[in-house]
Amino acid sequence: MISSSQNLNPKLFDTDVEQIPIRKGFGEGLLKAAELDKRIVGLCADLVESTQMHLFKQKFPDRYVEIGVAEQNLASVASGLAAMGKIPFITSYAMFSPGRNWEQIRTTICYNNQPVKIAGSHAGISVGPDGGTHQAVEDFAITRVIPRMVVISPCDAIEARKATLAIAKSKDPTYIRLAREKTPIITTEDSPFEIGKAQLLFAPTGDARADVGIIATGALVYKALKVAAELEKENKKVKVLNLSTIKPLDEDAVWRLAHETGAIVTVEEHQIAGGMGSSVAECLARHYPVPMEFIGVRDLFGQSGTPEELLGYYGMGEKDIKDAIKKVLLRKK
Repeated sequence: MISSSQNLNPKLFDTDVEQIPIRKGFGEGLLKAAELDKRIVGLCADLVESTQMHLFKQKFPDRYVEIGVAEQNLASVASGLAAMGKIPFITSYAMFSPGRNWEQIRTTICYNNQPVKIAGSHAGISVGPDGGTHQAVEDFAITRVIPRMVVISPCDAIEARKATLAIAKSKDPTYIRLAREKTPIITTEDSPFEIGKAQLLFAPTGDARADVGIIATGALVYKALKVAAELEKENKKVKVLNLSTIKPLDEDAVWRLAHETGAIVTVEEHQIAGGMGSSVAECLARHYPVPMEFIGVRDLFGQSGTPEELLGYYGMGEKDIKDAIKKVLLRKK
């Protein structure tokens, strides 16, 4: 059952559950943050509406800089503004930022410890028809490896808005990953969010001990919750942890879930190599090794298609999560 302490959307499993793009929550959060702090400035690489920075641009045109199709400059100019006391937010497609401008992010932002916030929109293969060149499935790997970088992956638009407000107050260089497509609303205004803290969204009825733990992030958290609810009807006990912060990892939450269940399945719309699941595995290898299965892209590039077609083709659908649970439970025995 869904966790009462998380104050989740009561219509979560209804067929008419509201769906909003995660990137829209970022745009709304940036606007609110800018109203609260005049130091916030916005920079974009010619994708202001796609990344939802147009809300900020319309209200604060004197605090907005259009960089154009020059993502390396996007990062470097933002670093300079941060050095002068501003709090820059930069936006583009994730494939271009942090993809194309990774070295500038590493050297001008993180090496200099500047509080630039990097919003990578249209992440994952669910971008759909844009194809493999525009589908960022390596962005966790290239950002979490940089010293000082914080990496955030909201599960819905509401959490994205809260995360944006939170990172605006942080002094750390931060990457926030945003999906393009509409995503079911999982949380509510009353759901807790804190950088560096995972949220337990689903647990067996009556606080019974779970047989397997699912650790999910981003837009696939909803699919993980649907699978958990379906398996509960089959008397299979599952817990679902929303890992909204990839770095710093909430190692205590990960370790506790592994210790209780003895089996973990990670779910992400990203390459398995170097992704969120890798981070979880690194943690458990040090503290409490258990059988694991990984849902994600398996060393492939994306391609054009509808979001659901691509998720199914690349093994990130609900059936794939169920199969991974069956497999890890067999290994547990």
